[in-house]
Amino acid sequence: MSKKYSEMSKEELNAEKASLEKRYGEFKAKGLKLDMSRGKPGSDQLDLSSGLNDVKDYIENGVDLRNYGILDGIPSCKKLFADLMCVNPKNVIVGPNASLTLMFDYISQCYTHGAGDIPWCKQENIKFLCPVPGYDRHFTILEHFGIEMININMMKDGPDMDKIEEYVKDASVKGIICVPKYSNPQGITFSDEVVRRIAALKPAAKDFRIIWDNAYCVHDLDENGDKLLNIFDVLTEYGNEDMVIEVCSTSKITFPGAGVSALIASDNNIAEIKKRLGAQTISYDKMNQFRHVQFFKDANGVLNHMKKHAAILKPKFDTVLKHLDNELSGKGIASWFNPKGGYFISLDVMNGCAKRVGELCREAGVVLTTVGATFPYGRDENNSNIRIAPSYPTVDELNTAAELLCICVRLAAVEKLLG
Repeated sequence: MSKKYSEMSKEELNAEKASLEKRYGEFKAKGLKLDMSRGKPGSDQLDLSSGLNDVKDYIENGVDLRNYGILDGIPSCKKLFADLMCVNPKNVIVGPNASLTLMFDYISQCYTHGAGDIPWCKQENIKFLCPVPGYDRHFTILEHFGIEMININMMKDGPDMDKIEEYVKDASVKGIICVPKYSNPQGITFSDEVVRRIAALKPAAKDFRIIWDNAYCVHDLDENGDKLLNIFDVLTEYGNEDMVIEVCSTSKITFPGAGVSALIASDNNIAEIKKRLGAQTISYDKMNQFRHVQFFKDANGVLNHMKKHAAILKPKFDTVLKHLDNELSGKGIASWFNPKGGYFISLDVMNGCAKRVGELCREAGVVLTTVGATFPYGRDENNSNIRIAPSYPTVDELNTAAELLCICVRLAAVEKLLG
């Protein structure tokens, strides 16, 4: 059994440091150039969707989709997303290639025109609750609008609901932004109890909104993936159907730069969003919507396609987790969550060591997500969280990168303990 670093004598730590520095030097001499900074699909995953561009005829129900019109998405694509997300097609708007755009535009709408109340820009000190560690792009949107972000710690079954229920008593708290299934970066899926408590919230702000970024709704690594309770099935029980704006996309299903996104919301919210869309655009890319429908046929086609992704991704996740287990278990210097899906592995190293781990990796040719990016304002107060993105490198590259990462985690911990 491994000995915890905190139990080692100074002599043992110095010996460990010398051994690790020797291994680190050998890696540094290899001149590596590996990138685990963002969750990009690998080329082999992108190749799975090569048939997407085979469509020649862009006529649906007698309508030429190459032309203007159909603001909220073609009927067949609305149905595809509705079936996939288990909602009614009338509550779906099909958007551009990225759900990030839909989130930005909705926050902008609330900021300039309100959400059934005074526009947020005319209210003072508006705030959002942000489960942490979380998705850096969410924080970037909120910071762009000057919305104050409040950290909510993630638990094993989702965000700390006791804290959320306390914070929403403040009318200046206008919402939550979160990834409910396979959270970015931890890979945690909100439990049924957490989803129900979120659906049952009674915020002081009547313009309170939950941005439900269901980015990894079908991104299981195997057939025993997590199940997320459909929040729209329970919102009506509490009279809160207007409180949630859900988004999803095919960004990591087909082509990230040329996918299709969708927004799901109540009748009232859909009507308000369509008013804004009428001023904002003529229509999104209907040809791309049609290509996706023709390629997948139906929701089962999407699910079968995702099994091909899982066959590529699972060995990559397993490779990283194997190295974490072999190199870091029992040493008392790191912890991590074994996700059943999504795109990331979240590694928490000894407090005060994450930036040093990032420096050591970078100097040896492995790029990680910028330390602190998983927290609002880039501030990880514990300097401990590292987001690992295993999707883009090959398994062989990951074997090298993950071993080096573990050496750096151990070396940074030893350096800190030696003072």
